[in-house]
Amino acid sequence: MEKSVSFVKTQYYTFAHPPNEFALETGKKLGPITVAYETYGKPDKERSNTILILHAFSGDAHAAGWHRGDKKPGWWDGMIGPGKAFDTDKYFVVCSNVLGGCKGTTGPSSINPATGEAYGIGFPEISLQDMVAVQKCLLEYLGIEKLFSVAGGSMGGQQVLEWLVAYPDHVQSAIIIATAAKHSPQQIAFNEVGRQAIMADRSWHHGDYYRTSSVPAKGLAVARMIGHITYMSDGSMTEKFGRGSGVESYLQHKGKSFVDRFDANSYLYITRAIDSYNAWNGRGIDNAFKDLSAKVLVLSFKSDWLYPSYQSLEIVKACKKTGVDATYCEIDSTYGHDAFLLEADKQTYLISHFLDKVSSGITDVDYEI
Repeated sequence: MEKSVSFVKTQYYTFAHPPNEFALETGKKLGPITVAYETYGKPDKERSNTILILHAFSGDAHAAGWHRGDKKPGWWDGMIGPGKAFDTDKYFVVCSNVLGGCKGTTGPSSINPATGEAYGIGFPEISLQDMVAVQKCLLEYLGIEKLFSVAGGSMGGQQVLEWLVAYPDHVQSAIIIATAAKHSPQQIAFNEVGRQAIMADRSWHHGDYYRTSSVPAKGLAVARMIGHITYMSDGSMTEKFGRGSGVESYLQHKGKSFVDRFDANSYLYITRAIDSYNAWNGRGIDNAFKDLSAKVLVLSFKSDWLYPSYQSLEIVKACKKTGVDATYCEIDSTYGHDAFLLEADKQTYLISHFLDKVSSGITDVDYEI
């Protein structure tokens, strides 16, 4: 495979060096900040063909292509590449790991320059707004003034919403997939159970486990198992396991593999950030998009009970109230919330047509699938 594949590399940008630290939404300062990111395709002369891809909770900057030695490609490889939904023959695609993450971007497991040790729970509270503001700093570094499009699902969809409300003049179009403008009590409840599982693990050590010989593996694995159940649908679990044979071992495998690649404190910080996010905060649903001229595509999935379609329709309603050109499609899928990662063909049809219409200036296109 290595002879025929062009491998991608994660790149890094460090900014906010003292005394010019990054101002967080809480008013606290953080710096320096390192951002891990990857790019696919080539920018045009004006860099006006840039699409920013925003990852979901457990994702990272490696959205597509292969890293040398890896057994599988990036998490959205079916959607990003030549001839795919985000066609790298046309577009320059950028994806970065979020602030607070553990895959190259500054987060709780990073070294605090003031102490020489990992931040742990000494890492400052962060918000989804902070994550997006850091992304904007990265784009400025890359010389990108305006995005042709910004796209993401789940937590990535929340980040897309924040781009629209915080930087409406910097976005030409947006693709919002399987997400919510604000979490429901049920969504918060699932995340809280996961957080409590981590903090109940005796190896968590109040977040200061980096200097020990163990990590809160049991708690983090249980948190992931709970989360993974919400990502699937009753139908997809029945198709996969029949009358239940193999469910236990499957979930245990998912939990263990997650422990091997994710930091428990990042789990706490990131889930708190998405639970507290409210796109309408201080704006109201009637005014949230009043300054927006971007065209918007909103997608949901019929079997997704974690982010049900009514939450996507609320976003469409907010667009319509302020005259935003918004198109909505509910996709028929049995995969539950995971559909945004698995239904590449159906999403490719919708997204590629939408982006073509944005390029041509055609508006108000309706889709059915």
